[in-house]
Amino acid sequence: MTDRIDFKRTLDAYRARRDELRLLEVPDLQYLMIDGHGDPNTSPQFTSAVAALYPMAYGLKFASKVDLGRDHVVMPLEGLWWADDMESFTGSRDKSRWDWTLMIMVPDWIDQALLETVRHRVAQKAAPERLAEIRLETLAEGPCVQALHVGSYDDEADLLRRMHREFIPQHGLRMTGRHHEVYLSDARRVPPERRRTILRQPVAPLDDRGISGAVPD
Repeated sequence: MTDRIDFKRTLDAYRARRDELRLLEVPDLQYLMIDGHGDPNTSPQFTSAVAALYPMAYGLKFASKVDLGRDHVVMPLEGLWWADDMESFTGSRDKSRWDWTLMIMVPDWIDQALLETVRHRVAQKAAPERLAEIRLETLAEGPCVQALHVGSYDDEADLLRRMHREFIPQHGLRMTGRHHEVYLSDARRVPPERRRTILRQPVAPLDDRGISGAVPD
């Protein structure tokens, strides 16, 4: 029986304390990704994106265990979020203006060939609407600031303001990549006031314009 790896326990990028901002180096990580736009609470794109991601994530887990002899815990849902005006996140919270990429981290031993094998298997059962849009991509974020938020997603603004307007400039840094959230709690089962979400922002020194967090176009 192969050991099952839980990357939430082995990777520092999945550790954070409530409301405690800290700097860390996030390694390059591989994800299943799918893009969309609009309010996650009302957008059919968002619902269909989630419905496509999970069958692929679990399909890859089982294929990896059976075909490769390497087992892992399916990782939590994550999201990259951005808008033309970042005030949409920390001020008005106008979700209709948000763009996003939903993601689930997968081990680096998962390759494109296995992805296509699993996609074919999922399609033969009950193919999710957006199955063909899922891609495998490596995200290179590097230096980041992150903290754990506990509570409703709509209550993130205060912590984000502290991150963007206080902690980052006070440490001689600037924001580079996209706002990143890691949803440690299952929103279907955990009430809003108890949801645990890592909030992450890639950064670089103000005086070094050569460093940036690589994000998908």
